[in-house]
Amino acid sequence: MAIKACVFDAYGTLFDLASATARCDQVPPEQRAPLSALWRDKQLQYTWLRALQGRYADFRQVTAEALEFALESLGLASPQRHAALMGLFETLHAFPEVPDMLRALRRAGVKTAILSNGTPAMLASSLVSSGLDGLFDEVLSVHPLQTYKTERRVYQYALDRLGLMAAEISFQSSNGWDAHAAADFGLHVVWCNRYGQRRERLPGAPAHEVTSLAALPALLGLAPS
Repeated sequence: MAIKACVFDAYGTLFDLASATARCDQVPPEQRAPLSALWRDKQLQYTWLRALQGRYADFRQVTAEALEFALESLGLASPQRHAALMGLFETLHAFPEVPDMLRALRRAGVKTAILSNGTPAMLASSLVSSGLDGLFDEVLSVHPLQTYKTERRVYQYALDRLGLMAAEISFQSSNGWDAHAAADFGLHVVWCNRYGQRRERLPGAPAHEVTSLAALPALLGLAPS
């Protein structure tokens, strides 16, 4: 069945998470990478644990609490530093290949959408800062569902909003756990494995693995009409 829509995870897939800490002059250069990694790990853990507990808090709160933990753990706790980093997280940059890739998909007549844990306001802010505003037919946040990936109804939400079947959607994520869960749900999945990670030992298997989203249009056999 032909692919009619490409749906993308946002954080780490379209938006470069490291661009927040990399731009923060309040964090010593040698601590930026460790801070970024710990912040992201704790952010994801909090989404999964809150989903399991049925104790939803929106992604901005989860992100702020994860940052507070990471800063304290690395001896960097400071209200000013926390505020600066949160502002930078809400104005992320895109990976370099993303704008041209999205334009190629749209020229080929394929719908484009985001499916993200981020709040609508967070996503809107980073779409502007990254230069991707206007390149998506749908920007879907989990917020109306009051839960997080990898709950199956998150992926069903994309089908419902796009009015398509799972086989008509290609889902792209750089997060291995997200890629496997979407594949297990029944979506055609392209895992953008930017950093050479090992495959997760989880249900589901991505159909393809790439190191850059630049490869996506050709991989899906999508050429401009």
